[in-house]
Amino acid sequence: MSASLDVLEEEDRSAHLAVVGLACRLPGAANAAEFWSNLAGGVESITFFGPDGQPCAEPPTERTVGEAVPAFGLVTDADRFDAQSFGMSPQEALMLDPQHRVFLECAREALEDAGYDPARYRGAIGVYAGGSETDYLSALRARRDLLAGASDWQLRLATGVDFLTSRVAYKLGLRGPAVTVQTACSTSLVAIHLAAQALLAGDCDIALAGGASVHVPPRFGHYSEGGPLSPDGRCRAFDARAQGTVGSNGAGIVVLKRLADALEDGDTIRAVLRGTAVNNDAAGKIGFTAPSVEGQSRVIETALHAAGVDPASISYLEAHGTGTRLGDPIEVAALTKAFGALEPRSCWLGSVKTNIGHTDAAAGVAGFIKTVLALEHRKVPPSLNFERPNPEIDFEHGPFRVNTELRDWDTHGHPRRAGVSSLGIGGTNAHAVLEEAPTLPGSERSRAPRLMVLSAHGPASLTRAVERLEGHLRAHPEVELGDVAWTLQMGRAAHKHRAFAVGQDTPDVLRALSEQDGSARHEACERQVVFMFPGHGGQHVGMGRELYDSQPAFREAVDACRAHLTPLLGFDLGTVLHPDPTDAAALEQASARMGEFVTGQLSVFVIEYAVARLWKRWGVQPSAVVGHSLGAYAAATVAGVFRLEDALRLVLERSRILASLPAGAMLAVPLPEPELAPLLHGGLALAAVNGPAQCAVSGPVAEIETLQARLMERGVESKLLRIPGAGHSPLVEPSLTAFTACVQRVERRPPQLTWISDRTGVAVTAEEAVDPAYWAAHLRHTVRFGDALNTLFAGPPAVFLEVGPGRTLATLARQNPAAGPHLTAATLPHPADNTSDAVSALTAAGRLWCAGVAISWQGLHGGVARRRVPLPTYPFERQRYLVEAPAAAATVALPATSVSPLPEPELMMEVPELPEDEVVRRVAAAFAEVLGLARVGLHDNFFALGGDSLMAAQVIARLRPHVATPLKVKALFRAPTVARLTRFIAESSPA
Repeated sequence: MSASLDVLEEEDRSAHLAVVGLACRLPGAANAAEFWSNLAGGVESITFFGPDGQPCAEPPTERTVGEAVPAFGLVTDADRFDAQSFGMSPQEALMLDPQHRVFLECAREALEDAGYDPARYRGAIGVYAGGSETDYLSALRARRDLLAGASDWQLRLATGVDFLTSRVAYKLGLRGPAVTVQTACSTSLVAIHLAAQALLAGDCDIALAGGASVHVPPRFGHYSEGGPLSPDGRCRAFDARAQGTVGSNGAGIVVLKRLADALEDGDTIRAVLRGTAVNNDAAGKIGFTAPSVEGQSRVIETALHAAGVDPASISYLEAHGTGTRLGDPIEVAALTKAFGALEPRSCWLGSVKTNIGHTDAAAGVAGFIKTVLALEHRKVPPSLNFERPNPEIDFEHGPFRVNTELRDWDTHGHPRRAGVSSLGIGGTNAHAVLEEAPTLPGSERSRAPRLMVLSAHGPASLTRAVERLEGHLRAHPEVELGDVAWTLQMGRAAHKHRAFAVGQDTPDVLRALSEQDGSARHEACERQVVFMFPGHGGQHVGMGRELYDSQPAFREAVDACRAHLTPLLGFDLGTVLHPDPTDAAALEQASARMGEFVTGQLSVFVIEYAVARLWKRWGVQPSAVVGHSLGAYAAATVAGVFRLEDALRLVLERSRILASLPAGAMLAVPLPEPELAPLLHGGLALAAVNGPAQCAVSGPVAEIETLQARLMERGVESKLLRIPGAGHSPLVEPSLTAFTACVQRVERRPPQLTWISDRTGVAVTAEEAVDPAYWAAHLRHTVRFGDALNTLFAGPPAVFLEVGPGRTLATLARQNPAAGPHLTAATLPHPADNTSDAVSALTAAGRLWCAGVAISWQGLHGGVARRRVPLPTYPFERQRYLVEAPAAAATVALPATSVSPLPEPELMMEVPELPEDEVVRRVAAAFAEVLGLARVGLHDNFFALGGDSLMAAQVIARLRPHVATPLKVKALFRAPTVARLTRFIAESSPA
């Protein structure tokens, strides 16, 4: 039974920590889910090798003293790495110790499992961990021919255990302490203790803690009588036949936070860390490597005291359990002493080393993660290879008994608690006390649409990310989609290749993911956003209703407009926009009023203004605005020319003028202006030129009908617009004086951002914006929206976002031949489209994000609190990077055959041929050799390809003998591409 929030409030939990995430790569398990499956299934994940070095099914016969034991716990793909996802060149990845690479990937997975992106997290994230001493440095030194002249200092940086945590901090952008720990077998549990202390001291707000021990190829140990290694490659902890353990690769990391912070931040809490302790045996033992009952019992007692729990409440103990004849009895004796006189056989005992072997520096965190998973699943997994108890251990009268089967973890209503021990050679002991996570109220389930976003470094990785999310949602239909969306948005870095899906429930999202079209995937780049405000025509009852109900920014803006307009109109515009959908009379009245010129135009303006406010709340700031006819007033308001109340008065006056005109109409005609103009006679006027062959004509109804008939005879399909008036025609001329006076009466200011005129097609000047004559001419003259688009298309890549009802302007922009690299999106659906407003707006947000536009996810969720939930982590696209020492290649057969890596695929794509210039080719060759690439392009940035200052020095050293310029390393920082460095050399050479 886990504690409820009420119980938590009664107990002082200020010193308690939450385990909010974890990741591991262990023998037989690429992740925590596979690890638990193996634990629950009683799987022994040790690989045995035959005389030929090939894996075999049968364990080896017992070795004699001095013989190597051909058994090892292997981590899959330990020789492979996704260099691109960490911004590394192939050369850097090749030099980096596999242990560092596996740990680095685990660190990223752990943070993603916790739902945190370091770039978005405002607090300090620390990392505490340690690793084992490997032979990779020796292999690198023996094969310098593969390393393009790398210095010994570079090799030490790439392999030294000292740099394990600082490299993680550098690559992941962690600002908290990066502390490397080294206490032999207890390293990773000591790291957890130090991370816990740092959190309690305020040194950081999130802490990664763990360790790694990865040897590629595997390092077989040699059997010695009474030594740590089992002669047959099996660990039999606490068993009468125990003769030692077996070596293994492994890495594991847990993510810790202060419990109060985790509860407040909506984290998924996997377990509670109540207390930890660390000590040393000192001199009170028979030898340096020997264990000590006194030292071990003391550290357990200290941890129990720190946790504030009675030993009787501990119902499972994850022991160090190496299966040695000396160590096991001493460990159980120490546990018994620390626990005192408890009911016999009341606490289950186990050791993860019977499953995966001894992972050295990662052993403590492996046991810790096993115990966290057991608490989560409320089951105690079996400890393997136990048949008869070690005769030196008194299990009959002590509180412990070895668990040999998967069993329900029943504590008769009390909280499940466990202890975890890790004991280092040399006497540094660590113990941790864990408790099951508190029971928290679930997120409120809702059918509101959600936006799921995914990204990766390449298209293949993105496809795998989509597939992983689909699989997770199918396996966990109970998860609240709002939490999934929040975790994907806030807990994942945004990479170049992006995809999104919008849905109201799990089947909806799965369908959207599986049926993605090209608009749902994109390669992000730096893009501006242009707000486009449509004119009259897209208005309809109910537009924006869902956004009004769910988005505070939208609702606040609509309500502000309603408050200003009600005294002027004599009724609440809200009754027209969003009448009660169950009241037939109210709907009929609203529909009638929406058809009126004045109410329709005001409704369009209000929705446009509210949508613009919504996008700003969502973090999208326009670089420019443009309006179409009526939309120019919303554009000017967003640009800061008019105050809201003044803009509303102008739109009201403008709409009253248009409503008072003689009966008129507007006709859309798909002809170029030069072909259409000769057909316009009498009262007809060219109202708008929206594109090369997209015009609108305005005039009296009878003349419009005649024109439509003539066009039909010519085979030209025209369309009457839903605008009951003849704006932008001579019919408005008698009213221009009155409208000029109206503009004169309101405050006008120069625009605060670029506003492109739909009358002139160019940016509105400060003088034009405040000139009443400009606005009178705008009401009369032709709308030249096509020219405005052409002006905007000449600028940098942008997303042209329609901000208002319908998709008319987005369609015009997309169909324009000059659109080029620009993208379009529309916020609200067409009146005839049954897509919901919320789905449409979120789809637009997804398209903007995919194009590279930053979104404020907090704003998008409207201030609703969300929880972070475990989701699939990044799908690494690994390649083999391994330098094998000459003698090691024949020792063990590895799954891959190559010695040096292939270049990253993305770096090989579309590299143009270099010009026939000797200096260019020498510079390019130097770049490629040092970075480990087959070739580089003329404009590829050395540092973007993974170069650093030490590699830069190698490039300069290669070039100095061949150029007259006295090159220094700083030259490459100033000119980091082949083209720029070549130009620098030419400009700096003596005449």
